[in-house]
Amino acid sequence: MCTSAERVLRDGAVVGLRPLPYEDPLAQLLVERVQQEYVARYGGRDEAVVDPGEFRPPTGLFLVAEVDGVPVGCGAWRAYPPGGAEIKRVYVAPELRRRGLAQVLMAGLEASAARAGHRSVVLNTGQRQPEAVALYRELGYAPVPGYGVYACSPEAVFLGKELPVHEEEPTWAS
Repeated sequence: MCTSAERVLRDGAVVGLRPLPYEDPLAQLLVERVQQEYVARYGGRDEAVVDPGEFRPPTGLFLVAEVDGVPVGCGAWRAYPPGGAEIKRVYVAPELRRRGLAQVLMAGLEASAARAGHRSVVLNTGQRQPEAVALYRELGYAPVPGYGVYACSPEAVFLGKELPVHEEEPTWAS
């Protein structure tokens, strides 16, 4: 599953996406930044259970976003429910926000999940992340039934959307 890609942000900066194992120290550093964001906004870490193996291709993926070789964001997906994928751990460093990086990450995650055969994606966020809710709605996400550890939380926001059929990228081997 090829996911390495470069895209241009609104300000002209080039961002590269590359897959890493969830257990990789860099991935864990970025996941810890996500967790600290939750602590600041909600007073505690995300309690959803995560098995690192769920984010290994072909049943999942963890992507790191880099600008000028510096890791500045991440995002992941894992198979959930059958036939679908759940997006997790989307994060952009504060100094890179509002430049289109989250859209690039989401596009990479959605495309790789579609190439893996998933036809829909779900995610959950919270009311204390209004910019995330706005981003997901801008990207076509709509309310879906709650699931997981936060299914009954009044602050939780559950969203999802259908994915287009995504053909496997051609290989140009000679």
